[in-house]
Amino acid sequence: MLALSHYNSSASPLLPRFSNDSGGKVEAMVAVEGLSQQGNLTLVQPTTSGVIVVILSMTLGIISNIVALFILANAYSLQRRRTKATFLLFATSLVVTDFFGHVIPGALVLRLYLYGGVHPNSSDRMCQFLGGSMVFFGLCPLFMGSAMAAERCLGVTKPLLHSSLVTKTRTKICLSVIWLAALCVAMLPCFQLGSYTYQDPGTWCFIQVLSDTQEVDVAFVVLFSGLGLTSLAVALVCNTISGLTLVLARFRRRLGSHHSAKSHDIEMVVQLVGIMVTSCICWSPLLIFGLMSVIRSYTGSIGEDLSSYKTLMVMGVRLATWNQILDPWVYILLRRTVLRKIYLIAKCQAGLRGNILGRWEPTSFHSSEKKQVNQV
Repeated sequence: MLALSHYNSSASPLLPRFSNDSGGKVEAMVAVEGLSQQGNLTLVQPTTSGVIVVILSMTLGIISNIVALFILANAYSLQRRRTKATFLLFATSLVVTDFFGHVIPGALVLRLYLYGGVHPNSSDRMCQFLGGSMVFFGLCPLFMGSAMAAERCLGVTKPLLHSSLVTKTRTKICLSVIWLAALCVAMLPCFQLGSYTYQDPGTWCFIQVLSDTQEVDVAFVVLFSGLGLTSLAVALVCNTISGLTLVLARFRRRLGSHHSAKSHDIEMVVQLVGIMVTSCICWSPLLIFGLMSVIRSYTGSIGEDLSSYKTLMVMGVRLATWNQILDPWVYILLRRTVLRKIYLIAKCQAGLRGNILGRWEPTSFHSSEKKQVNQV
């Protein structure tokens, strides 16, 4: 979906809403041809450099997810701790979801990009599928991130309760519920509860937020953004509690207590914090901009700010697409072995710096002056 960043966004305005029926393809052709005749829609041919950048970004995302999936699958097969195995099952499911969320919408956006935007042969069904894919693959990582944070919070604060409640079977049921809930939200426009439409510059589809918004569109955006922001808030609270608990356990260990933070707990919480920070940076702009846009559009107060909100929405979706590329690197880089190597390298560098600074301490000057006096 990074094709959005290499398309001329000033070339075309927002396209009108297409109906969700069997005549969608015909209506799309009529709408596109009408806008083309009026000069409001220009189908821009993609440049060679733009296509290369898009293909490289798609390849980077695919390779990142495959590498992370291989690492997690290998760790899951070797893991004997039930708590760690549950976390790895969640993490593996998240990477698989990110992989398909990068490939499926990305391939559709790349197809639109290669056509230079909305093509006369583009059907309404394609827009509905692309919009639904973006909502589904957007909510799934956010739901999973909050579920993983809640599971770790329970494991860190109440380990006995966690061992009795959390099992592999219940984890799989939880994952199934998450996928089903995200799918139900994504399919709401199929029941006329909201709608998907082509967004400026015509290379992606999303919820109707900027023109012709109705009450169902406002409710749909509020539901989507509300669920996403709530998931981020739950992850933030749970990770904060887990982090503080581990820090207190570390202090107790220094004071001679038998209860101390385990290394695998620290590793999992560090990875969860990385997931949370990545999700907040990548998804918060789109969730917030969507809410702002649909409210101002529905109340009719968007006025001359329409072009600015178009730009904000495009920026928001660009950031959101990076979530599926950056998530795998959380597991690749924030593993215990990698963190240990980074710690050892930093410690060695600090030791070398300390030795160098030690040569320039005041005592070294006094000793050198004494030597010079003795020589005289």
